[in-house]
Amino acid sequence: MELHVFKTLWGHTGDLEEAIAACLQNEFAGLEGQVPDSPAGRKKFRMKLAQNGLGFIAEICTAGCYVPRRQAALSEHLESLRCQAEVALECHPRFLTVIAGCDAWRVEQSVNFFGEAMAVAVKLGVPISFETHRSRSLFNPWTTRDILRQLPAMKLTCDFSHWCVVCERLVGDEPDVLSLCAERAHHVHARVGYDQGPQVPHPAAPLHREALEAHERWWTHIWRNQSARGMAVSTLTPEFGPDGYLHSLPFTNVPVADVIQINHWMAGREKKLFAEVMMSVASRTRIQSEPVSITH
Repeated sequence: MELHVFKTLWGHTGDLEEAIAACLQNEFAGLEGQVPDSPAGRKKFRMKLAQNGLGFIAEICTAGCYVPRRQAALSEHLESLRCQAEVALECHPRFLTVIAGCDAWRVEQSVNFFGEAMAVAVKLGVPISFETHRSRSLFNPWTTRDILRQLPAMKLTCDFSHWCVVCERLVGDEPDVLSLCAERAHHVHARVGYDQGPQVPHPAAPLHREALEAHERWWTHIWRNQSARGMAVSTLTPEFGPDGYLHSLPFTNVPVADVIQINHWMAGREKKLFAEVMMSVASRTRIQSEPVSITH
């Protein structure tokens, strides 16, 4: 199994050419983000990515931006998904990663929504993956577990940093839920959360080693499961970002770190870890397949 690492457009302040140049320089497989607003912009986006051999993961938020409109009906979320998905297909995405639903819904409402949403994706002929995200239906481990159990075909974009802040702890004490998520994991957002926030100031700092290594254990579990499922490619996007996630100094609001540099650091570190995990998987498989020699 290969790991394809994508560059997030969240926090990117340059133009498309600069984003593509950063992908090529840092060996990203492509871009992840929302599609351009205009038809001409989407055409240019699609053509530039194709010319440079880069892929695209389209991000969609239903009925609102990252936080949903509280009173939006289930039907509005579905129509929002359908309309955005049809537009996103103009950019030829590998798949859709969708921030969807509402944390105030009952489990039954969310199950109905995700079932209908998957039907929309099937009709459009595009793979779909739903992100574990605050303010949305998959905002905590236990609600996510209850939804997944009722929808065997549902796939996840796993961003466990959200759960860390919602639960106010690293969620390693929920091994059954994490295992279920690993079984459904389609994509990973590699951001490191901690007990009081969704993003540590810098994952390389010794102060945050426990949080970083906890997330890496969860991602390793996902990779092993994906390999066992026979997946040829696993995708990951380092997703440290701005917008209140990035810590800053009081009064001056000067950022304490550079998110672009952090995401590049994360990409290199996780590529190395992934290679180590796959070597371990291959070694274990080889040992198990070797004939047993019996001597008398």
